[in-house]
Amino acid sequence: MEPIEKKRQKKHVLVRIVICTLILLIGWAGMNGLASLKQPPAEAKTEERAIKVQAATVHPRDYPVSITGYGEARALTVVTLAPEVSGRVISTHPTLKTGQIIPAGDVMFRIDPADYEAGLLEARAGVAQWQNSVDRLKKQFAIDTRRAKTLARSAQLARTEFERIRQLFETDRVGTRSGVDQAERAYNSATDQADLIAQAVSLYPLQIREAESSLLSATARLTLAETNLSRCTVRAPFDARIKSVSVETGQYVSPGQNVLTLADDSVLEIQVPLDSRDARHWLQFETPSSDRPPSAWFARLTPVDCTIRWTEDKTGSAWTGRLNRVVKFDQQTRTLTVAVRITAESAMGNGDRTLPLVEGMFCTVDIPGRTMRDVYRLPRQAVSFENKSYLVNADNRLQTVDVTVARIEGESVYVGRGLNPGDTVILTRLIDPLENALLEIATTTADGEQRS
Repeated sequence: MEPIEKKRQKKHVLVRIVICTLILLIGWAGMNGLASLKQPPAEAKTEERAIKVQAATVHPRDYPVSITGYGEARALTVVTLAPEVSGRVISTHPTLKTGQIIPAGDVMFRIDPADYEAGLLEARAGVAQWQNSVDRLKKQFAIDTRRAKTLARSAQLARTEFERIRQLFETDRVGTRSGVDQAERAYNSATDQADLIAQAVSLYPLQIREAESSLLSATARLTLAETNLSRCTVRAPFDARIKSVSVETGQYVSPGQNVLTLADDSVLEIQVPLDSRDARHWLQFETPSSDRPPSAWFARLTPVDCTIRWTEDKTGSAWTGRLNRVVKFDQQTRTLTVAVRITAESAMGNGDRTLPLVEGMFCTVDIPGRTMRDVYRLPRQAVSFENKSYLVNADNRLQTVDVTVARIEGESVYVGRGLNPGDTVILTRLIDPLENALLEIATTTADGEQRS
């Protein structure tokens, strides 16, 4: 038993020695680590990294302005037809349907003319009756004028005879009182007849004028009857496209009842609202003529050619319209509406497109404006929202400058002030770059080529 106990004791002693040795080694390693922390780290070598950008050398140029707006094509002339007489429709044009085109002068529909034909006959009879009355009065006036002269002469002779007989009876006692009285009666009768015919002759001009007035009134009724009869036939006033129809054969129509809406597609018009600032700066107005009275309205627009494209086919062929006039100014939206007209020949194009420009198409309209002088054209990303541009200085470092934007057009920005000829402008979009940062540049030339 004793030898076994001794072996156990020796084993415990060895284990303790090993544990103590490990503790000492760990402590020594920890001390060395702490000592190494007290020493300063080795200095790291730092190198400035350049920002890779694209840039271009810019020079001022003159650029024509194009103002873009939107509007819907409309027929310049649209009329609503209503019958001018009442009656029953007895016939209509065989192609009187929406969308059809009726040539100018073609009959679109007819109203029963029976009542108006009878009215025309009655009016003609009235005119003939009063015409005869005027002719009769004029002839009677001529006859009675001659009779008045004869009767006046007869009255003069009767008076002379009466004076002679009376003088013979009173002076020479020749004749009888009865003869004197008879001569006086003859004189009085002749005088009375002469006075009556003279009165009748004096009234003839008034009677003739009254008859002529009645004839004029009858002639007016005849004209109205002829007009009403002609109104029974309704014709197309121009080459008319039917927009709406509400008349059928057998239908009774009344004056003022809208039955047709017609459009004249020979000239289309697009009314384009423009931002008032664009209009003020870039629209071309003619100089008012000195011989025209002053007017508190816009001067006449210069009639320039405008490019029109259908918004559903922006890449397709374009039509050419003509700037016509200022339509209105809207105070609420601060827009100035202008009208652009396009003829049917231009709207049809050269036959190289599937669809012509027609009423109802919503279009983009490019209107040539004035020319910008000495401005710099840059891509939109070259100018920040704060109107700042970034330049490359002589040391290939970034320099920030404030610029004045003359106009933004599509993806291009036109800078009026802030740049100098020959400046190298960074074209790459940068977000809050560090001033004076080192740059690595790929210069873009004016024709779009790049070189490192």
